Amino acid sequence: MSALFAFLHHLAAFVLFATLFVELVLIKGELTAWSARKILRLDLVYGIAATTVVIIGFLRVTQFEKGAHYYFHSIPFLVKIATFALVGLVSIYPTRQYMRWRAVLKRGEVPVIDASLRRRIASLVHLQLTGLVIILLCAALMARGVGYFG
Repeated sequence: MSALFAFLHHLAAFVLFATLFVELVLIKGELTAWSARKILRLDLVYGIAATTVVIIGFLRVTQFEKGAHYYFHSIPFLVKIATFALVGLVSIYPTRQYMRWRAVLKRGEVPVIDASLRRRIASLVHLQLTGLVIILLCAALMARGVGYFG
């Protein structure tokens, strides 16, 4: 069962990364009705994947693997959790912008965003991707016992 949960946890994490990467490519390109709808769907998948990572991660920490005591005495784990929370907070602004597109898309129009907003969203998506890379580094360190202080 532990291997299944590890697989699902990693799968959700890679889906998270992939959706952000595609979102970045689309937001940097010409915004069309198709790409705006795709970004909205990707953002929904991103939210589902993030929720899945949290739920399965919680189960892995509390029910499987090395136990909560180990993880809460690991600096990389604590950095990983803090970084994941920051990535989640950073994701709020782009999601709110995307949600504003729904009404425009329902009317069959293309959302209009100025260059400044586009750059801001792209920067925030870049920041999220960077956070996910930091999380991957922390996971590798944590798995090898680096930074364990228990």
